[in-house]
Order: sequence, then structure tokens, then C-alpha cells
Amino acid sequence: MKLIKHLIAMSAIAFTAFAVAAPAPAPVGNEAPDVLVKRISNDVIETAKADKDIQAGDVNKVTALVDAKILPYIDFQRMTALAAGRFWRDATPAQKTALSNEFRTLLVHTYSGALSQIKNETVEFKPMRADPADTTVEVRSQVNVQRGEPIQLNYRLAKGPSGWKIFDINVLGAWLVETYKGTFASEIGKGGIDGLIKKLAERNQQLANKPVKAAR
Repeated sequence: MKLIKHLIAMSAIAFTAFAVAAPAPAPVGNEAPDVLVKRISNDVIETAKADKDIQAGDVNKVTALVDAKILPYIDFQRMTALAAGRFWRDATPAQKTALSNEFRTLLVHTYSGALSQIKNETVEFKPMRADPADTTVEVRSQVNVQRGEPIQLNYRLAKGPSGWKIFDINVLGAWLVETYKGTFASEIGKGGIDGLIKKLAERNQQLANKPVKAAR
């Protein structure tokens, strides 16, 4: 779980740090996936910078920002299905909904904790290699930190009826979905899909009662 927490925290910090070099917000619609990532990031960081409550770690404000500015651009059902692997097809519709909701809530809590600790990282985007007909692409970047080596941060996005959405994140060479797949399989092996849902619900309850740490 420590590796998973680190991956999400690093991706959250880097995701919002994109604003340092991001252009002005582009019109929403059929925008390119790399433009979409930059636009979201710029919106998030500007909102966070302007809100003293967020900088102070206000749980409600930080969670609301994540919920409004980041989560609409993440395909949680696809992400959950990939993380659950072969077990997903055996789950009932009710279990799929419950699992997706708990996974979504888990990521909300973790992203919220990282948002209040944003500092002055800068991000460099790599040229995107994709064909106009592609429906899945990878947006590659690196996060330049004040101390240490640059951090690799890549996103996988899929194009659907409502546009491009993120369904996986790679930090330091590790894909988030693949990392969760092992944890999910282990919990399902112990108590089935319901056991995994219960485990995630318990973790979410613990995180809900834990205050967000303000940036120092």
C-alpha cells in the first residue's frame, strides 16, 4: 500500500504542477489529449493558489477541488475494471458499481492529501506520438524537482463519446492500475469481490477521519 500511496501522491503533485508551463485554458471539446492534460492542470493549480483554505489543508475545500476539476476527466469504471482484471467479468452490476465508487473515493482522498503539499516543481512534456485515428494514447512527461533526478510521469487516455479521459498513470516506471491489480487480486482471494469492496470502504472511512496535511 505504501507504493500505491506514493504513486498517487507523486502523480497528484506532478499533475497540478503542470501549470507552471501550461498555456491558457483551451476550449473544451475535441481538444488533443495532451492539451487536455495541460488545461486541467492549469485550472487546478490556479484555483489552489488562489484559495488560502486549500493551502491550509481544508478537507472540504481540497476534496471539492479534486472532485470538480480532476475526477470528471478520469474513467473510473475502466480503471477499476483493469485493476480487477479477470474478476471484473464475474462481478454483478451492483458489485461493479460499488467497487468503482469505493475505488473512486480512495483516489479522491489520496489526491486531496497531495494537493495541499504542492510546491514549485516544473514539468516538461515529451512530443506525443499518436495517429489521429488512435482511440488510446499515452501522454509522456517528466517532473523536474529542486533536488534529485527528474520523475517520469506518463498518462494513458482513451477517447469515448464525451472526449478523452485518463484511465492509467505511470510514475517512475510503474503503472498505477498494474500496481493495484496485485492488491485487488489478493483481497478478492481472501473474501471475493464483496471482501475487496469492504476493505476499500474501511480504508476510505479511515481516510475520511484523517485530516489533510497543509503544505509546509
